[in-house]
Amino acid sequence: MNDSNRKETHFGFQTVAEEDKAGLVHGVFSRVASRYDVMNDLMSVGVHRLWKNALMDWLVPQNGQRLLDVAGGTGDIAFRFLNRAPGASVTVCDMTESMLVEGRERAEAGTFADRLSWVTGDAMALPFPDHSFDRYTISFGIRNVTRIPAALAEAYRVLRPGGRLMVLEFSQIPVPMMQWLYDRYSFNVIPVMGQVVANDRDSYQYLVESIRKFPDQETFAQMIRDAGFERVQWRNLSMGIAALHSGWKL
Repeated sequence: MNDSNRKETHFGFQTVAEEDKAGLVHGVFSRVASRYDVMNDLMSVGVHRLWKNALMDWLVPQNGQRLLDVAGGTGDIAFRFLNRAPGASVTVCDMTESMLVEGRERAEAGTFADRLSWVTGDAMALPFPDHSFDRYTISFGIRNVTRIPAALAEAYRVLRPGGRLMVLEFSQIPVPMMQWLYDRYSFNVIPVMGQVVANDRDSYQYLVESIRKFPDQETFAQMIRDAGFERVQWRNLSMGIAALHSGWKL
């Protein structure tokens, strides 16, 4: 492709060719996979666990449901869903095999083995038939997708009529002073923490930057509506550090 036809996107604060972003993101998560869960606890002081529980409270898992958890990596959402609905089933789909390896090695994976499957796949081209799932979740993953509208379109495609999308993602704090304080923490502490704990400053610098490039709550809600979802709602968590978005395929 010549330069005049090249489509560009962001990788953190860098501008890159669209076709290069997936490989760059894959590299980040391949490098951090072994320390991913530990770093989540450290970066959020454990609050990410409360956010994921809030997702479950709003989602209300039910026995018999089929959940697709995209960018589900180490299984946090899958295990929570099955703990609340032991008669449900979950497919975890992630583009990074090393993240899935970490998930399969967790003790809960053995407990739920007959109701749990692990699939390597791309959020923008899911390897599943139309109308395959009752629920679709993606947590802290959609901001890493090259084309977010394509991922939302795929979510709509694989959900059954009456199915529900739930997105948990870092977002924007509506109070400028609080956002300023959070930015100081994010840019000055998290990359250093990544260097000390995971020996990888650059990956965590990208992760911080990627949060700042993600749309605000209402802009993202409109993207969900544009993909065909109805009854779209969102809720701030921790003053907007993260947000939950919900939409229905009706």
